[in-house]
Amino acid sequence: MKLARLGEVGQEIPVLVTDEATFDLRPVVGDISGEHLSPASLQTIAQAAAAGTLPQVPGAGDLRVGSPIARPSSILCIGQNYAAHAAESGAEPPDVPILFFKAANTLTGPFDGVDIPRRSTKTDWEVELGVVIGTRALYLDSPEQARSHIAGFVTADDLSERDFQLTVSGGQWSKGKSAPGFSPLGPYLVTADEVDPNNLRLRSWVNGEVRQDSTTADMIFDVDYIVWHLSQYLALDPGDVILTGTPQGVALSGRFPYLSAGDVVEVEIEGLGRQRTVMGSAEAVS
Repeated sequence: MKLARLGEVGQEIPVLVTDEATFDLRPVVGDISGEHLSPASLQTIAQAAAAGTLPQVPGAGDLRVGSPIARPSSILCIGQNYAAHAAESGAEPPDVPILFFKAANTLTGPFDGVDIPRRSTKTDWEVELGVVIGTRALYLDSPEQARSHIAGFVTADDLSERDFQLTVSGGQWSKGKSAPGFSPLGPYLVTADEVDPNNLRLRSWVNGEVRQDSTTADMIFDVDYIVWHLSQYLALDPGDVILTGTPQGVALSGRFPYLSAGDVVEVEIEGLGRQRTVMGSAEAVS
């Protein structure tokens, strides 16, 4: 199933997107949030869709597309999870997953504009596979247990300000990861039963020019291992989002210029949809 949220900021409604139409999920769930991502809730949605009891959303194509997940408690990120990206960053591939956090209020829709932060000179793009947790994961016994805790997958762009991240970081990365709008998600969440996360094509473009083109098969740590590993150190709660790393082809490599106001960033993951973000400037915001 493809689950999405449509409407103006703060007024999004949960919907089911099919090839035929877009259906209102409010008769069965209040929102696409942690409490509505359990296997039982997803089964309720599927049953209502099969029964034909969900009303269509009139004019769905004209509505803003929001993040497919209402604000999670945590956005957890895995750094340097593709060997070629680690190399272009000047680092050796990690022996264990590198974890950092993004502020939950960085979440935005897949077609919303995003402002480059004030004083920024190195704002960068990163296409990433996002994993959405459906049931609490803590101290899992093995990576094989991970999949049953995953509700679905999303396209994500881990926007980053590299100077904030690396130069004035104080040893942590989150300053460069947490500007408003720095986590576009969507356009929809695809439930885990319809996705093989181990070989999905990821691509990004800036102003129509290809920047990244790789597959999740090149991950150093795969999705199941990441979920298992993180569960050994913290609890993953329903609705939490894990960003699993980006392949080579970012501006940090030195091969491409960093983003400027007016640039158009597009990211896409096979089967999970495509985003389009027009970059603005926070310098103009009073």
